[in-house]
Amino acid sequence: MTKQPRSQFLGPEQREAAWARLGKDTFDVIVIGAGVVGAGIALDAATRGLEVALVEARDLASGTSSRSSKMFHGGLRYLEMMEFGLVREALKERELALSTLAPHLVKPLRFLYPLSHYVWERPYVAAGLTLYDTMGGAKSVPGQHHLTKSAALRLAPGLKDDALTGGLTYYDTVVDDARHTMTVARTAAHYGAVIRTSTQVVGFLREADRVVGVKVHDSEDGRTTEVRGSVVINATGVWTDEIQSLAQQRGRFHVRASKGVHIVVPRDRIASDTSIILRTEKSVLFVISWGTDHWIIGTTDTDWNLDLAHPAATKSDIDYLLGHINKVLVAPLTHADITGVYAGLRPLLAGESDQTSKLSREHAVARVAPGLVAIAGGKYTTYRVMAYDAVDEAAQDIPQRVPPTITEKVPLLGADGYHALMNQTPHLAEKYGVHPYRIQHLLNRYGSLIDEVLGLADGKPELLQPITASPGYLQVEAVYAVAAEAALHLDDILARRTRISIEYAHRGVDCAEQVARLVAPVLGWDEAEIAREVDTYNARVKAEIESQTREDDASADALRQAAPEPRPQILEPVPVPTDNQRTSL
Repeated sequence: MTKQPRSQFLGPEQREAAWARLGKDTFDVIVIGAGVVGAGIALDAATRGLEVALVEARDLASGTSSRSSKMFHGGLRYLEMMEFGLVREALKERELALSTLAPHLVKPLRFLYPLSHYVWERPYVAAGLTLYDTMGGAKSVPGQHHLTKSAALRLAPGLKDDALTGGLTYYDTVVDDARHTMTVARTAAHYGAVIRTSTQVVGFLREADRVVGVKVHDSEDGRTTEVRGSVVINATGVWTDEIQSLAQQRGRFHVRASKGVHIVVPRDRIASDTSIILRTEKSVLFVISWGTDHWIIGTTDTDWNLDLAHPAATKSDIDYLLGHINKVLVAPLTHADITGVYAGLRPLLAGESDQTSKLSREHAVARVAPGLVAIAGGKYTTYRVMAYDAVDEAAQDIPQRVPPTITEKVPLLGADGYHALMNQTPHLAEKYGVHPYRIQHLLNRYGSLIDEVLGLADGKPELLQPITASPGYLQVEAVYAVAAEAALHLDDILARRTRISIEYAHRGVDCAEQVARLVAPVLGWDEAEIAREVDTYNARVKAEIESQTREDDASADALRQAAPEPRPQILEPVPVPTDNQRTSL
């Protein structure tokens, strides 16, 4: 596990080497699913000295882990549900991320909690925030602060005068979830894990009643191979039940998908110096500061029983969010103000009895069969806890002694040296000929890997220019996404490695061809492949926008499903073998 130059690069060369290793090596742990939990499991296991393989049917964080509320938070609202253990655990993880594990990616964020009732509400909310701070919410960030009505309106002048009677401020955190998940996966690769995307599990290998590996299918070219290991961990979130069916084992728990929709609007449409949390009749609504130019507003919470890969936001979902936020805004938002919309699915645990159904906000781990472990539920913030719980459970199937977890002491790639480099921003700006503002932007995306990123522009100064139609990002960032961050398609780059698909009203269409031509030399695309990528991306954006004009889930989902799939060989659904087709050795 000694560091090698660019040992964490996940580019085309490493992708081919990973395929060879999958078919040749025997692993201690095989992880299915490269969301934040799967990536966390790979990192946890690799840093315990285990041989690890992580496979993902699509892209890193392409499911739930790129479509959250972008908060690494303690879960303030869970205090009302008496979920004290969950809140305490989440606050500990938030503190670790802020101070040690990912200070370049997880950032403090001030929230205003507007009060709408006199007398009773202030002491009630203050008591909750005091408990929040006491449990660990006020270590690396300030504690709560009380405001009069006039002070609250000075802080957020975009709120209506009659929308509040006063307010309190407190701190949580914001994170680019997709970049964070990708960085966890690259850190796992740095410590020896084999990471491969577009690699779909299509079957399980068995010896008698024991699972001894998986059969995988390349979602790009259709190749198949068998991957053997001591234990397989199913970390597929909302796909847990599907993988369970493929394994032909009865699960210990089931997962229910709950759809959460968010909208993105320009910063100047809401006059506020702080993020805002609002109570609704069902839950809470967040107005989250996203960079310097946008707000993210969400979320909804509705059952979803349709396509798990591409959940669709409907006009009804968007109207729900606009309706609630407009109740408190001086200048109402309209559909025309929205630059981006995204929908994600929460993998909530659904037990077979009232008792187990209470697990919906917790996570659960189970040894489904010898050699097969499943984990589901939980929340983004506690991914590291979920990861080590899964590896602990899997340890009984690993012949060698498994050391205890150490990930609370393992900073993610880019964390070491980040603070010092922030102090060296002027020097870095002069060195690379890039504006200091750009350097800070890059440091908050890549941390101390900034030299790797900008190093790709050596001899190619044009790569240090902005992407023409999306000037918030440099051209070199698109190249780095495919050279080092496992991106294989325009959707991977524009929706996850960058956030162009939600930060610009054109949703990435206006820069798709430029980006495709930038990355074509690295990925080996010819003119025909460039055209296919651009056409596929544009068709998917068109279908997404049209789906957001439909009132119901079914018609919105039908539009999304009709759009072309960038991974040409992906199987949907994966055929479930009959009993006499079960793979055995």
